[in-house]
Amino acid sequence: MKSFDIIVTSTFGLEAVVKRELRDLGYDGFKVKDGSIEFKGNERDIAILNLWLRSGSRVLIKLAEFQALTFEELFRGVYDIDWQNIIPQEGRFTVNGRSARSQLSSVPACQSVAEKAIIKKLQTKYEIEHFPKSGSRYIVQIALQKDVVTVTLDTSGTPLYKRGYRRAIGAAPLKETMAAAMVELSYWKKDRLLIDPCCGSGTILIEAALMAKNIAPGLNREFDFESWGMIDPAYMEEEKRRAIASIDNEIKPKLIGSDIDGDILKLAKENAERAGVSDCIEFKQLPLEDVTLEEPYGICICNPPYAQRMGELEDVEQLYRDMGRIFGSDKTWSAYFLTSHEGFERLYGKKADKKRKLFNGNVKTDYYQYFGSRPPKKDKI
Repeated sequence: MKSFDIIVTSTFGLEAVVKRELRDLGYDGFKVKDGSIEFKGNERDIAILNLWLRSGSRVLIKLAEFQALTFEELFRGVYDIDWQNIIPQEGRFTVNGRSARSQLSSVPACQSVAEKAIIKKLQTKYEIEHFPKSGSRYIVQIALQKDVVTVTLDTSGTPLYKRGYRRAIGAAPLKETMAAAMVELSYWKKDRLLIDPCCGSGTILIEAALMAKNIAPGLNREFDFESWGMIDPAYMEEEKRRAIASIDNEIKPKLIGSDIDGDILKLAKENAERAGVSDCIEFKQLPLEDVTLEEPYGICICNPPYAQRMGELEDVEQLYRDMGRIFGSDKTWSAYFLTSHEGFERLYGKKADKKRKLFNGNVKTDYYQYFGSRPPKKDKI
């Protein structure tokens, strides 16, 4: 079985969450950098990671790492990779790039040089002038950081947050990977009530339901590596069968989503049905000010509107006051809110027990965490 240097990318601030997921999946020996975790793996691991990662963004194979101060050095380093054994003649390859604190600062120029190097190497095997690029997709990334070039091949293709269940989204969508991370950073367990009083398209609750039922988030989508010849397709077939067999269809977690917008709630219900968790979530059309806490020791996880993102500032700030009145009044409840509004704690009426900086898309936000008391331990039978 082939072995690889694997890089799992993540949103900045979620590296620790992704690392914990990787440990739970049985991996170790990590090299953690901003936005990435690197470790050793094999062909089967490529299938497992794409199927099961909830908060990771992409699964990459590292092909090379070298220093390049000139375009000639960049060309030579990329050319030295065995592209003729990776990309077939009809392979639809593209080159993405990024550069930070490097002599080669022009990303378009780096991409162009890298593509020329790939073509030159492919021409050592395929004696053609122009490649049709009509076959399977191969996304190559050339990343320069302090003059060190890392060349990777993207096995995921479409980002992992695109699970396939959310065909329709609201005006301010929360990525599925971020929603999953918000749940993982909370005290929620599948036997506790979870509510989202501004649920929108239902992403937070759907991700929680997928966790509760042990449904692999990548089960209902395809990945670029599945059409390559370099990874045996049998591994993915086997791992999908295992994932389906591990689903817990008996569990029914108590998840409640509410929103004032009836149209968006209809979309949320459709999303839950596509995800296979509609039996786990109750959706209600309800303004936040009318939300009541039905039982003690519940959890609220919410991505409320931001003033600069949607809604008027005055309305948004009143919403935050209502949140404090509702969720700050019961000491048994834990509440978690993701927002970019720097005055959130003042409006909520209480300083957060913990605050974590995260990026929701390109928006810098804080994840405000309010910890309620833990539920009493159940007597063992």
